[in-house]
Amino acid sequence: MWTGKYVRSPLVRSLFVNMVSESQAAATETQEWYRCSPDLLGESVQPLFIQSHLDSGTKAFLKRSVEKSSWMFTQLYHSLVSTVLSPMVSRTSINGFLGRGSMFVFSEEQFQQLLQIGTEWRAERLLDLGAGDGGVTEVMGAHFREVYATEVSLPMKWHLQRRNYKVLDIDEWQQTGFQYDVISCLNLLDRCDDPLHLLRDIKRSLVPNTGRLILAAVLPFQPYVEIGGQWQRPTEHLKIKGKTWEEQVTNLSNEVFRRVGFEVEAVTRLPYLCEGDMYNDYYVLDDAVFVLKASDSSEESAQ
Repeated sequence: MWTGKYVRSPLVRSLFVNMVSESQAAATETQEWYRCSPDLLGESVQPLFIQSHLDSGTKAFLKRSVEKSSWMFTQLYHSLVSTVLSPMVSRTSINGFLGRGSMFVFSEEQFQQLLQIGTEWRAERLLDLGAGDGGVTEVMGAHFREVYATEVSLPMKWHLQRRNYKVLDIDEWQQTGFQYDVISCLNLLDRCDDPLHLLRDIKRSLVPNTGRLILAAVLPFQPYVEIGGQWQRPTEHLKIKGKTWEEQVTNLSNEVFRRVGFEVEAVTRLPYLCEGDMYNDYYVLDDAVFVLKASDSSEESAQ
């Protein structure tokens, strides 16, 4: 391991030690992204937890983000345009127009681990709800013959269409006359005006028995809806109990998902990453990523 022990110059030694300390701090931070205390999860959730790690796909995204954040003139232009447009246009649409702000939820390897599939596994249809620029859709899309996506932002729709995905209106995907093998709902539940209604629509739209929902939720759960650049409370407020990541995962699993007829098949902790800007190399939030399957009944139908 490199150290600054044999560097003679006090200034160089100080710079070297600071550089090593920052590197060690970064390594500690990335380890925290995946940390979970399984004994704090509910008994029914503990055996379903999958431990994830920083892998090559995640490292590649972080490397690209760091490189882009150093493009000073590009970042200055992005900052200026964002300032001008933000009172009138949603942040998502601004990012779509500028071609920035790509998100990263999981790598191909992590996706396969969650679904317990191999590289050669194929199914008929994928639907990615709120797909953004399609970067995460691409990670999943190789496993499906047909890829559908929804997105509210017009600039983001253009990105999806350029990737040759079939873009559906947000009120159209439930009424196509066919069902989906996998539906992904990634970090959408806390930005949805009626999250329980969305989950019920997803359940009806999955292929019976074999259909799966991949759902990512930022924790702690803080729901807001963006309307014309303004953040507002959703009409249907979904209250998640618990203070820790583990407590909120347990509450989602045992109460929220079960209420609408889903049961958890797997869950992991992953960082929800976003490309950075002139101030930060990247941004990160805590995600819980679930694989859900429809149960035979829901608490609603039992009442």
